[in-house]
Amino acid sequence: MPLLHRLTPSDMITRVGEIMSNDADLRALEQLNCDYIDSVQHGDVRRFDQILAPEFYCSNPDGSLLDRAGFLEQTAKPVTISGLEALDVQIRLMGDFAIIHARTRYKLANGQPGGGRYTDVWARQGGRWLAVSAHVTRLG
Repeated sequence: MPLLHRLTPSDMITRVGEIMSNDADLRALEQLNCDYIDSVQHGDVRRFDQILAPEFYCSNPDGSLLDRAGFLEQTAKPVTISGLEALDVQIRLMGDFAIIHARTRYKLANGQPGGGRYTDVWARQGGRWLAVSAHVTRLG
């Protein structure tokens, strides 16, 4: 017969604390994901400067790989899409590391619909979540 492990009050506090921490982390990452998408849509270099880690890299749909400085430079260029939104967002939290997967929908400059997928990697550094990597694809 299997033995049941009884939780001590100390175990229960730790587990409740972990759950509460996970909820707070998920809420923070949800907001950061919204900030990231909003910053892409509006070319918000200042916000990206706040949420990108020094070691950030981005793989673009054209196959180019940009470091943080290159990404900020790209972000400062005029935005040619409108109505950018993230759909089917999945946040995978693994301690001090998180991966966000989602698909996008937007309108191209010519009014045609566009879309793609992205994967962003976040790491907790110095008590803050910072984006360390992004990979962007476009469909069609």
